[in-house]
Amino acid sequence: MWVTNAVEAVLGFVLLFFLPGYAVTRALFPEWRLIGPLALRRAVEVVTLSFVLSIVLTVLAGYLLLSVAPGGFQADWSQPVLEAALAAIALVAFLVGWGEGAYRRTPRAGVIPSPAPPEGEEGAWPLARELDRLAAEERRLRRALKSTPRASPEEKDLRRRLQEVMAQEETLGREREREYAQ
Repeated sequence: MWVTNAVEAVLGFVLLFFLPGYAVTRALFPEWRLIGPLALRRAVEVVTLSFVLSIVLTVLAGYLLLSVAPGGFQADWSQPVLEAALAAIALVAFLVGWGEGAYRRTPRAGVIPSPAPPEGEEGAWPLARELDRLAAEERRLRRALKSTPRASPEEKDLRRRLQEVMAQEETLGREREREYAQ
């Protein structure tokens, strides 16, 4: 008996929280492949979208069923109206995705796959990380200057390093603006 309940719970969880969203995600983005250089990123995107879209679809389907059915409905295994509605949504989305080539190993002709970033290039992330690192270093140097005696060699060194960090921030900021202007 507990095995049947566990199987029902797993199937219900997959149907409510994953399957409809997964099918809709694949139908909306047939060019996304879960292989290649972007596989991990795409997998995270697909799983996240699947979870969120499944919850949204469950709420919308439940609301529509409550609005349409006189006296409401029961979302249990004895009257699986909600489950049938979600299975129908998943089936229609799966068929649309299949027609668009979402489940093929390579995209069908005419579908432009998402380009992989060039080797070693992540876009703006390295620049943003470097700017964050420099801002943290600037804060650290400013705090150190507050506790350093005036006119000491250590203060001179801290001020020099602070000027270098601020110059690097300025240079990277201009570079960032130049990239955004393109």
